Amino acid sequence: MDDLETRELRYFVAVAEELHFGRAATRLGIAQPPLSRAIHQLERRLGVQLLDRDRRGAALTGAGQVLLREARTALDAVAAAARRTRRAGDPARPLVLVTKAGASHELLRTLLDALADPVEVLLCEVGEQAHRLRDGQADIALMHRPFDDLAGFDTADLHTESQVAIVPAAHPLAARESVTLAEVSFVPDLPIARWPRLDGTYPDGPGPEVRTQSQLAQLVALGRTLLVIPASSRAWQWPEHVAVPVTDAPDVTTVLAWPPGSPVESLVRSAAGLRV
Repeated sequence: MDDLETRELRYFVAVAEELHFGRAATRLGIAQPPLSRAIHQLERRLGVQLLDRDRRGAALTGAGQVLLREARTALDAVAAAARRTRRAGDPARPLVLVTKAGASHELLRTLLDALADPVEVLLCEVGEQAHRLRDGQADIALMHRPFDDLAGFDTADLHTESQVAIVPAAHPLAARESVTLAEVSFVPDLPIARWPRLDGTYPDGPGPEVRTQSQLAQLVALGRTLLVIPASSRAWQWPEHVAVPVTDAPDVTTVLAWPPGSPVESLVRSAAGLRV
């Protein structure tokens, strides 16, 4: 069987997401008949039915669901390869470092000074650094072990620290010198915030689902939730917040991460003070 073409994958993803050939054709900027022929040809080449069709639209078969997932991954990888290649071919481009907003200012400033070369800082929300590295938007990332997705990256450890609970200043917990994980995990009037897992789903629990630090800061200030974070991440702490050490929370290590074989590796290891 011939290799699949990126054009075929783009066509299929459009149909699979729209579940309607007419809307997919409009989205792609082509006529519907050649789109329908392309999907039929793709099904013949693969030897499986990808879509169930009727007058109202289309529905994915089991095989179609698999191809949609794989096609998205493949198209993302192709786009990332193009971005990384263009960036590597531009000697004047600045190094791009991605980090979550609210990371330690002191650590970030020290790192930028150590890198010396021009560095563009790309700020993101929690957990987004891995995606920015993989899709070629960034060269290196500041991430946290064990929370962030480090699979497939080379890393250099920078700093290990304890964690704190960020609680509303008016709550009784704010007067404590320290707390345990058990004490902050089940506070009836202050449920712990729930961040999405690496797959995008949320753990069960009564706490609010949050995606951004601005959401979280507002909810803590309103007395609706608390959270446990690395001590240095409280740089975004509001006056309405209090940080209380969590004595038994696992330590968190801040790391520099980059794609294997990247031309920035020697520079990054030097900045991190490591010996290869």
